[in-house]
Amino acid sequence: HFPLWIEAAWRDGDGTVFGWYHHEPGGVCAGKPLTAPKIGAVVSFDGGKSITDLGIVLETGEPYDCNSKNEYFAGGHGDFSVVLDRNNGYFYFLFTNYSGPDEQQGIVTARLAYEDRFHPAGAVWKYYQGEWTEPGVGGRMTPVYTAAVNWQSANTDSFWGPAVHWNSHVEEFVMLLNRSCCGPDFPQEGIYIAQNADPSDPLAWSPPAKLLDRSEIGFRPGFYPQVMGLNWGETDTLAGEHARLYIHGISDWELVFDKPPAPAPPPGTPPPGEGGSAIPIDPVRR
Repeated sequence: HFPLWIEAAWRDGDGTVFGWYHHEPGGVCAGKPLTAPKIGAVVSFDGGKSITDLGIVLETGEPYDCNSKNEYFAGGHGDFSVVLDRNNGYFYFLFTNYSGPDEQQGIVTARLAYEDRFHPAGAVWKYYQGEWTEPGVGGRMTPVYTAAVNWQSANTDSFWGPAVHWNSHVEEFVMLLNRSCCGPDFPQEGIYIAQNADPSDPLAWSPPAKLLDRSEIGFRPGFYPQVMGLNWGETDTLAGEHARLYIHGISDWELVFDKPPAPAPPPGTPPPGEGGSAIPIDPVRR
């Protein structure tokens, strides 16, 4: 499946490397330069020196829109991250759906059982209306963040290109997002941040908060945000209190994640071990 861009990877304890790629097929719309991306999987048994294609795992089942004003895509799935949950149970895909009904476009999610990682084709399931039962190829989706204006319009307004990492300081998954608004050719409105402790609950992602406005980025094209952890063993999917912020491969910023202390218990609450226990209060998230 060429051309392809490997956008996520995972190394098992025995050194086996699993990767997932964004593939843009040609010839989708006759006489037009539009494509419709798909997401596939690879495996490497020699540290990434060579790879074996395991096939397409996420693909739209909707017809292509060759009248799309997007200037790049006539539909499809792409621009994604893959993260493993904290229990090594599932790989979670957070990706952009550029196809189909308006209510299904935007940032969507799917998952692959860890035990199915060697045979992922047909084993990836999309999230739809509270269940992980829609097939990765052709299934329906309930977005994490629904596009405000669909991707076929000349004034698209949607988040896209999620970059997700586990943050050991705040003990949650953190997502960085691009927002395209409000014209064709992916104009960058800004970069946003959101978080969620449990990716198995897609609707628990916090509302995206703006991290940088387009005017603050200072160079073109100003998208593709990601972090890089600064401590030993940290990566672009694992970071702590301090991390470098990269935008389109350039880092002019450092991110500092703040986990405020839990609020003091209400007056009159007995200390633990003295006639009762304090009521647990969720720390304020930021």
